[in-house]
This record gives sequence, structure tokens and C-alpha cells, in this order.
Amino acid sequence: MKRLITACPSCRETMKIAAMKCPGCGLELRSDFEPSVFDRLGDEEYDFLMSFLKNRGSLKGLQDELGISYPLAKKKLDALLGKLGLESSEDNAREPEQIDLSGITADKTSVKASEIIKARLKEAGGRVLIHTARGLPCEITACADGRSFASDKLPIKPPYRYEVFDIIVQLLLANGGRARKGNGRNSRLGDPDCDETTVVGAVAARYAGKKYGDSVYDPVFVLAAVLEWAGIATNERGEIVLTASYRGKLSCGI
Repeated sequence: MKRLITACPSCRETMKIAAMKCPGCGLELRSDFEPSVFDRLGDEEYDFLMSFLKNRGSLKGLQDELGISYPLAKKKLDALLGKLGLESSEDNAREPEQIDLSGITADKTSVKASEIIKARLKEAGGRVLIHTARGLPCEITACADGRSFASDKLPIKPPYRYEVFDIIVQLLLANGGRARKGNGRNSRLGDPDCDETTVVGAVAARYAGKKYGDSVYDPVFVLAAVLEWAGIATNERGEIVLTASYRGKLSCGI
């Protein structure tokens, strides 16, 4: 069935629905019915909305399907929300908080994961939006102390320091370039899914100072996404794998 024509082909005035007919009994209703806001969408806007719904609201899935970048997908979504009257004036008026970058120094020549990520984050103005393995948006923000970073998906204090990425890379190198992520939500340190051969176990023991038998916090879904954004490792299902390009930098010492 074709979509409604909501604009007059001659003068572009909004068309009205003059009659509705039941295909079963033949009953007809005649009046001036207004098209819905969805009927007024153009074909491209309608297709974008269908793709967005099909991907269950995941911009990453929508990007892959339509072959567009994240900024363009976000721009199209904002425009669509505005046309549907779902735009929040409060959100539009809110300016992002400025980040003090004066205390952040990073060695751009270093091959340490901590320095690479800190440098890239500073170059981005101290704030980036990345995606987890499930396609969920995740904001990473540099802290003014120059040693740590925050995330809207890691609501903990104090925030993680950049050195946590060096601990993960050390684990990956010790295991041939890859390691299981593990599961800290349903395990304690030392359990098979949370021992020191897993990323969550290594972070808990070597960064957070947890002891075997302790319950742990699991930040790996965010940390893995940051490593992938920085080109250091790929965020795969159930494991993290060092990229060939980063391993090349390590072997060359550059």
C-alpha cells in the first residue's frame, strides 16, 4: 500500500483526508481528517525512522545499515525528532560543560596505551562519544587532574586513571595478544570467569587492589570500547584483541 500524499502536487498546501472506507462492509466516513505527523514525513525521513526502529534505537546498527557516519546519523535523528515535535528545548539549551585541559599533558610519541588515549582525548577537546560492543552510546570525559577520566556509564568515585589501560595491554601481551573479558557482575575475584587471566580479574587485582574472594566492579564494557576507539584493541564478543597496527608500534618502539 502506498503512503499518503500529504502535500498538494500543485501548490504544496497540506492535503486533508476527505473520506475513509471500510474494505469489509463498504462503510464510508466523510470529513476533513488531518494526516498524522508520521504521514507528513518525507520518504527519506520515513526510511530513516524505520531503520532506527528496526535497529531498536541503536545508532551504531543504523550507521552500519545506511552506511553513514555517527555525526550524520545523530544530525538526522535530531532533525527527525524536531519534525515530530519530540525535541526537548531543555536539552537544546543546555551547553556542554567546558573542560579544563590546562593540566593535561600527554606524550604523543609514547606507545603506552595510557598516553595514547590521554593524547587523543585531549585532541578531541576532552570529551568524546563512543559506543560499547552492544552499540550503546558512551561519553568519555577527561578529568582536569590529567591522570583520570570519567564516563556516564561508570558512575564511580574516584574515576579510573589512564594507567588501567596499561594493565589491560600487559595482560593481552602476556596471553598472545588477546584475553577474555570475564564477568565481574556474577563472580568474585578468583572465580573461573573473574580470575587474573580475564580482563575484569586483572583490573580488579592489579588496579583496584582486590583480594581473592572479594566482589568486584566490572568496567570492562567501557574500557574495551575506549581501547577500540583509540585503535589499540578490537572489542570483540567475549574478548579483547590487540590490533595489528598497535602491535606493530610496540615492536618498532614508536
